Order: sequence, then C-alpha cells, then structure tokens
Amino acid sequence: MKTVTRIFLKGLAAVLPITVTIYVFYWLGSTAELVLGRGLKMLIPDRLYWPGMGVVAGLALVFTIGVLMNAWLFRTFLGWGERLLERIPLVKTLYGAVRDLMGFFSGSDKKTMSKAVVVAVGNTSLRFIGFITREDFSDLPTGIGGDDTVAVYLPMSYQMGGFTTMVPRSAVQPIDMSIEQAMRFAVTAGMTATKEG
Repeated sequence: MKTVTRIFLKGLAAVLPITVTIYVFYWLGSTAELVLGRGLKMLIPDRLYWPGMGVVAGLALVFTIGVLMNAWLFRTFLGWGERLLERIPLVKTLYGAVRDLMGFFSGSDKKTMSKAVVVAVGNTSLRFIGFITREDFSDLPTGIGGDDTVAVYLPMSYQMGGFTTMVPRSAVQPIDMSIEQAMRFAVTAGMTATKEG
C-alpha cells in the first residue's frame, strides 16, 4: 500500500503544478472573454464577433495601460485613484499588497528587493536566506534602523508570508544568486535550486 501511495503522490507532484498553472491562465482568459467579450458583443454586430475577442481585447487593454503609464496625465490620474483607494480601510491593505507584489515581479518598483543575502543569527551556525528591502531609514521614525542596519525580508517556505527584520550589516552576506533563484530556493524549503550557467 505504501508503494501505491508513493507512486500516486509522485504522479500528483508532476501533474498538480502544470494543472494549477493551466487553470490560472484558463481562469484569466475565460474571465476576460466573459467580461470584455460581452462588452464587445454590445458594440459590434454578431457577424463580426468571434470567440476569443475578449481575450485579445484584454491583452490589448493591459498593453495600452502599460503604454499610457509613460504619460504624465495618466500617471497623475492613476495616483489620484490610488490615494482614493488608500483611504478605504480593508481595500488599502489588499490593494497595497497586490500593487507591491506586482511591482516586484515587473521590476518597475524601485523600492523592491535589491539583492539576495544570507543572514547569520548571532554566534550560531544558523543562517537564513533573505532579501535586502531597505538600506536607508532616514525617512522613517527614529529607532527603526540606522546607518549600520539593513531591512531584510525573510520568506517562509511554502507560505505567502515572511518576516521583515532589521539586522546589522555585519550579519548580512551577499550570495551569488539572482532574486528569482533565491526566492525559489527559500519558498521550496531548499528543494529547488538551479545554478545559472
């Protein structure tokens, strides 16, 4: 029975990541088709509409917004909308977290993690993989950090969470890994690591 369970779990481990990835893309595509496709059906005659136009319209809309982000007027309007959202208690927390996460992955946010590091804990041999998120604390209240301190984010394995710690610069050692490699290594509990060639 243990052999059957082990084989089943091995198959599940191979199939589940692919299935979840395909499902997320399917969900995004079907949502775009449902919302934008319905809107297009109202705007154009039925004979000109074909399935998939909602997805194409969604991609075009996202691309157009990306282009408009270069325009001062659009950025000003978007900033006004963000300030409005940041006044609503629960919405500001969710919106801020999603915005910061997307800024990290798109590389557009200048305040993202700057480098992967190993953080030594005291005089022990215990070490954590982390990411420097801040080296300058001059715009924050006194006592959070200083000239000899850096803010390091320590992700938790298999979690969407972690800890932001203020540690002495002397306890931080840069490692020769990209942010993506180190993040993958940390969140998979060290089971996934590839050396860039």
